[in-house]
Amino acid sequence: MTPLKILFIGDVVGSPGRKILSQVLPRLIPRWGLGLVVCNAENSAGGSGLTLKCFEELIDAGVDVMTMGDHVYRKDEVFQVFDKSDRVLRPANYPSESPGPDLALVTARDGTPAAVFSVLGRTFMKPVDCPFHAADRMLERIGVSTRVVLVDVHAEATSDKMLLGRYLDGRVSAVLGTHTHVPTADEQILAGGTAFQSDVGMTGPHDGILGRRYDRVLSATLTFVPSYFDVATGNPRLNGSLVTVNPENGRAMAIQRVSIGPEDTQRILTGALAHPAPPVPPLSGLESPG
Repeated sequence: MTPLKILFIGDVVGSPGRKILSQVLPRLIPRWGLGLVVCNAENSAGGSGLTLKCFEELIDAGVDVMTMGDHVYRKDEVFQVFDKSDRVLRPANYPSESPGPDLALVTARDGTPAAVFSVLGRTFMKPVDCPFHAADRMLERIGVSTRVVLVDVHAEATSDKMLLGRYLDGRVSAVLGTHTHVPTADEQILAGGTAFQSDVGMTGPHDGILGRRYDRVLSATLTFVPSYFDVATGNPRLNGSLVTVNPENGRAMAIQRVSIGPEDTQRILTGALAHPAPPVPPLSGLESPG
């Protein structure tokens, strides 16, 4: 069976994030042989929330599943999105009464079944149910329907993300972090065969403060006068993580950080592809280390 390549795209911020994703992703899907594309979309509408228009832009670009985070309900239109699609996910450790689906069971482009869900961390964030128990509940629901499972852990604390990665090691294909908007250099395959990265970074403008205009953030910080943190515009980058999975056992075979900036985008658009996908190891002999 052919390995499954999953591209997980970090927090899409505003129109600059949507634009670079829409430019690059349709070309990466065939060139990298992507079977599944997941992105965190909770900041895609003006930097906070998701609208129907933004949802449609991301779908048209080739995104298969969208995870959300603590800004899931910032835009009222998200409820229309929930009515339209079951592939936009609220955090699984929100209360059961919370609107929106918390689990996506999908079929990749090559026919491989896969599951996606997200959980919120609890350190430095608003009170929320236990992400570890929520993950257990999701895995019980997934059951034997698929071995390929991707988890978005949307959290402030690196320790929260690392601990969840270890907790789920061997039970899911990948645990990938979002929320801090800063990519980490700790991508690895854990002992049980789960790909992990503390944060895959932000897809959006990098000339500001986590996607917001520098001058607005600085003014509010220095004067304590509230200011609207407009989305920045310059140096748009697409950040994410490319994970190759053995669909037969759900174990990760490879993980690579992805960071595509303006110059890379131009090369991709003109056919001189930057960031070639990593070589895929053979499917035979894929037992996890240890």
